[in-house]
Amino acid sequence: MAGQVSAGVLAWRPRPGGPEFLLVHPGGPYWAKRDAEGWSIPKGLVEPGEDGWAAARREFREELGLEIGGEPQALKPCAASGKVIHAWLVEADLDVSEIVSNTFEIEWPPRTGRRRSFPEVDRAAWFDAATAAVKIHKGQRPILAEAIERAGR
Repeated sequence: MAGQVSAGVLAWRPRPGGPEFLLVHPGGPYWAKRDAEGWSIPKGLVEPGEDGWAAARREFREELGLEIGGEPQALKPCAASGKVIHAWLVEADLDVSEIVSNTFEIEWPPRTGRRRSFPEVDRAAWFDAATAAVKIHKGQRPILAEAIERAGR
């Protein structure tokens, strides 16, 4: 698997009806109306020389404004959108009702010369396994499938 390397965290929490998984929705105009296959695990690029788990924790903090701890379980890397994603499954029960995300700037609307700032992540939510499978980006489904198997044990 070649290309850029991303690292992320798939947080989960046990519930009586089965595990729930934490996904984030990308901010900005391109994803504004996309729900199904529009959500992701909190993730981002690994900097040169950076440890993958450290990068995953950094990205989690940057996208949600929250720290993630716990015992990480490495999941199998998968390829999606020209990147190799390394993900860690972590049990955590976090309140994501108010997140604080980094921002990015783009020209919007296109070809107007005006630049606007948008949050990297505009919302985060907990989903049961079936709902998460519909919402998560199709390239990240192998990560979720392995996590469902592990969290269900």
